[in-house]
Amino acid sequence: MARLSVYPLFGILVVFFLQAVDSAATCGYESCNAVKEGMINVHLVPHTHDDVGWLKTVDQYFYGDKSDIQRAGVQYILDAVIPELIKDPNKRFIYVEMAFFARWWRQQGDSMRHTVKRLVNQGQLEFILGGWCMNDEASTHYNAIIDQHTLGFEFLRHNFGDCGRPRVAWQIDPFGHSREQASLFAQMGFDGLFFGRLDYQDKFVRAISKTMEMVWKGSPSNLKKTSDLFTGALFRGYGPPKGFCFDLLCSDDPIMDDDRMQDYNVPQKVEMFVNASKEWALAYATKHVLMPMGSDFNYQSANAWFKNLDKLIKHVNKQSNTSKVNVLYSTPSCYLSSLNKAGIRWPTKEDDFFPYAHRAHSFWTGYFSSRPALKEYVRRTNNFLQVCKQMDAIAMLRDTDNSTYEIQILKEAMGVAQHHDAVSGTEKQPVAYDYAQRLARGVAECQKVVNDAFGKLSPFNTSVSPPGQQFCNSLNISVCGLTENYKQFTLTVYNPLGQAVTSWVRIPVVGKAYEVKGHDDSSVPSQVIPLTKDTKRIPERQGSIAQNELVFKTSVPALGFSVYFIKKSNKARVKFAQTTSKKRLIKNKEGTDTVLKNEHVSLTFDGTNGRLKRMRNLNSDIEIGLQQGFYCYQGHTGNNTEDIFQASGAYVFRPNSTKAFKSKQFEKSYVREGRVVQEVHQTFSPWVTQVIRLYEGEMHAEFEWTVGPIPIADGVGKEVASAFLSTLDTKGSFYTDANGREILKRQRNERATWLLKQTEPIAGNFYPVNSRIYVKDEALGIQLTVLTDRSQGGSSIIDGGIQLMVHRRLLYDDGLGVGEPLNETGLDHKGLVVRGKHYVFLGGFEESAAFHRKMALRLYMAPSLSFIPYVMKYTNWTKYFQTQWSGINYTLPANVHLLTLEQWGGPGAVPSSSQPYIIRLEHIFENGEHSQLSKDATVNLQGLFVTFTVDSVTELTLGANMALSDLHRLQWNTTDVNMNDAPVLPTDQTDSLVVKLTPMQIRTYQVQIKSRT
Repeated sequence: MARLSVYPLFGILVVFFLQAVDSAATCGYESCNAVKEGMINVHLVPHTHDDVGWLKTVDQYFYGDKSDIQRAGVQYILDAVIPELIKDPNKRFIYVEMAFFARWWRQQGDSMRHTVKRLVNQGQLEFILGGWCMNDEASTHYNAIIDQHTLGFEFLRHNFGDCGRPRVAWQIDPFGHSREQASLFAQMGFDGLFFGRLDYQDKFVRAISKTMEMVWKGSPSNLKKTSDLFTGALFRGYGPPKGFCFDLLCSDDPIMDDDRMQDYNVPQKVEMFVNASKEWALAYATKHVLMPMGSDFNYQSANAWFKNLDKLIKHVNKQSNTSKVNVLYSTPSCYLSSLNKAGIRWPTKEDDFFPYAHRAHSFWTGYFSSRPALKEYVRRTNNFLQVCKQMDAIAMLRDTDNSTYEIQILKEAMGVAQHHDAVSGTEKQPVAYDYAQRLARGVAECQKVVNDAFGKLSPFNTSVSPPGQQFCNSLNISVCGLTENYKQFTLTVYNPLGQAVTSWVRIPVVGKAYEVKGHDDSSVPSQVIPLTKDTKRIPERQGSIAQNELVFKTSVPALGFSVYFIKKSNKARVKFAQTTSKKRLIKNKEGTDTVLKNEHVSLTFDGTNGRLKRMRNLNSDIEIGLQQGFYCYQGHTGNNTEDIFQASGAYVFRPNSTKAFKSKQFEKSYVREGRVVQEVHQTFSPWVTQVIRLYEGEMHAEFEWTVGPIPIADGVGKEVASAFLSTLDTKGSFYTDANGREILKRQRNERATWLLKQTEPIAGNFYPVNSRIYVKDEALGIQLTVLTDRSQGGSSIIDGGIQLMVHRRLLYDDGLGVGEPLNETGLDHKGLVVRGKHYVFLGGFEESAAFHRKMALRLYMAPSLSFIPYVMKYTNWTKYFQTQWSGINYTLPANVHLLTLEQWGGPGAVPSSSQPYIIRLEHIFENGEHSQLSKDATVNLQGLFVTFTVDSVTELTLGANMALSDLHRLQWNTTDVNMNDAPVLPTDQTDSLVVKLTPMQIRTYQVQIKSRT
């Protein structure tokens, strides 16, 4: 009966509400409830924080499944909130995660959709942040951050127009905050950012000095004022004051306001709230306080929250003339607007908020490296998503083969994977599997798109269809069923960069000799190398029959593909194929050193112990002593009740001493030399091995490590780091990238804005490394750079050294919510085996910048490989199909990256006559990094592309949800006189087809195109 009575009441409310708001609606800063001058204005912000996966999968969270794990159902939250907002136009609610809201929206009928739009237009329901998720800031790449926000923004723009555009970023739960994230938010058009987690020492200093809010300079040396963002740290995370959680998940007393009842508690509640408000206000510079009213998956019973908040507002405001505390329903945007009107000067900040610790001994630096296999898979999948979008656009599929739907599946999976409990590695194991499965499904769908694109681009005419491309998803562990089972096949290599690239491929094969022909039928030098037993023992290789790897160099034009023809053959008949020489031990009785070198690099290995000894850049004649090995940290155990009992876990890195156990003497090390690559194979232990490679013509050395299964029979969790130790004098400083973009200087045992009391000399000096870390000897002008293939934690614990955490396996939970140890057992349940690569370069400062900027692009936008089993002769193939093709008419400048090229799935951000494209161009160098490559760059879009011409462009904000010319951000006065510098703005017209780029600038365009055919 009660269930039946709800719906007529709700229908009456909807009718009343729609009649009440027929007049023109206002949203944004114009829709705020009034504040009172001369009082502390407490802005109550009703909100729910809905993790896009964590303890449960994203599906389970939406539907409320698995309540035994966590009582959380997002659909019920949205169902419950809407009727409460309809009851009272003063009420406010914010929502953040579009991965959930879009799903809920798709299930609503026209009446509910219309109701929700009205609430949005009235400013009662406000979208904050607006990305597909609230992304992690330590393990994410800027490309994926931009994409996941663009995905969410597009949903909001399409369904809610300008009133759906988020104006404030809301990063309340990530575990540390990146300066690049702030810069990206500013470029997306946000007016401010609020976050919840601040290092306990930093917070203490800021609260005393009333500097909890500031203007964060996101790119002080490059983009300057255009990247500045007002930023505020919340006082008590993202929850309410103690005693004021009114959710069904909480146990605080409700406000009992019937004075006839024995449990009447209004005076006590009012006093508690006023005291809390005044305490919070002491930490801030104005008379305004932002007070979040909500937490994880709150408002499943929205009535309980709003009923008590109504009472709170009523009774506190009754005595406001005495307490000078005024309470109102508000949003982060309205709070920000009040701060902007305060007219004060704000402090500034130029560094970032890493690493984060919530107490002594509890540094959240472990998650920088947690679940390394998932981190690599997310990075690799993002690479393929860019390939997929590009080829869809270049081939102009225009959804004829359902490409928009297929790409959307991978877009959404990647959007979910950027969540701060996804790529971070801080989820439960079944949830990690779910993230990977979503990505795998998305990859499979996008492979259809790539296949369709090749079907259109490869043939010389439309009357012939090429054979379908097949993909090998496990090449990183030397598995490919097609190349293992066919004696001849083609390899198609697609290059997603705007510059031609050469890259090395390693193809798993069975035979010992192969003939490789290039796109022009020329022979390509190759080498066949036996698979190591360490490769063969990887459990996930089950079923593979490969015994060797075929290695050769590919050359691929910009935004195009090259085809290679591969045939198994007798060794004697293959002129350019060469098997490796017999392996030769490095360690010898005479102690004679072994030197590996190519045209550019030499590596010296000690003949007495087989270890790396020296590295030399042959071009610039720079040489340093360089050792490399592996450290094993033992994870601290504990029950987490106090800081001294903090355990190492998924979030926290806490070794049980300041010294790691070095790997023992080599069991063995040997060298293999060949035509195209030289390799040193090292065994550090039965579960730690490495291959160091010098490829022909490359400027760097490649270190491929294989770690696992980490043994735990001794009951001790372990954390493994690759450690480089050079003879450089680095004076305690080192440098790490921020989300793959700008570089930040780090100083060991120091923080830029407060005097650090260091409690963890190892963990407290680890920082996120998304793509590179380096050390510099200023006196010698020498730099040692290491690039990564995934996000990792890194540091320089001693001068001249670099450490990168590659794998973690722990036996204790760190007590921060996930509720289980970080113990990945792998396919065979014996422990996960992980493989990855580091790329090491030695050089002067300028040549190092040129190398790492370009190499970082080559790694995150690597060529895509696909295969066709074929029996057709080369001459017949070339009659019908292209063997080399480029999608652009000229190569982009060396300092410019084509960051985005995709067909828009729906209408553009501005009116257009046909389906538009999105193009983003990026300057990849910083000011002063290079005498030539740090100069401004120019690209002419009009004649750039082969399959279409660009007719017109409209410049957009970075998130592609509004015209840049329509953006008017709030302006802030600061205590920094340099903040008055003129912003770095484009000097050309925003609708010009000739695009000028300054260092680190990204420019986003909606493009109208016309087919050339």
